[in-house]
Amino acid sequence: MSAEPRLPFDPIERAGELWEEHFGDGTAMRLATSVMRVQQLMLASLDAALKPFGLTFARYEVLVLLTFSRSGPLPLSKIGERLMVHPTSITNAIDRLEDQGLVERLPDPNDRRRTFAALTREGKRIVTSATHALTEIDFAVNGLDPGDQEKAYELLRSLRSAAGDFT
Repeated sequence: MSAEPRLPFDPIERAGELWEEHFGDGTAMRLATSVMRVQQLMLASLDAALKPFGLTFARYEVLVLLTFSRSGPLPLSKIGERLMVHPTSITNAIDRLEDQGLVERLPDPNDRRRTFAALTREGKRIVTSATHALTEIDFAVNGLDPGDQEKAYELLRSLRSAAGDFT
């Protein structure tokens, strides 16, 4: 994340103070706004680390999912389901990755309506290099020590669970 502050004060804290003057307790608003801002900062750092590989974090996630697949190729619908994104987003990601020579589309031999995606040799090479680049920046969470990273994960997991993200 950015090492140099952009403002001489915390704008979310200031917004919280104003919120409390106008609406009451600002705790939840400050937290929600902070999570959204941290997401922006993290994504910018992750995408910057992946840029030399011609990847965005979204496309990197597709490559990692294909790397983790025991069976190799995965149906595009399964990729969207696992990454929790709209089918159009997966189609766009696969289009870009295919154009880069990192994945290939394969027809399902049992169902002509279904298409699989599989990593190419170059895709395997790139995902390994890109993963190294992300671990070098500690996935943009280097502002927290490992214990705090685990606590933050558990807190955010509780929010995801309460929202019905998983059972």
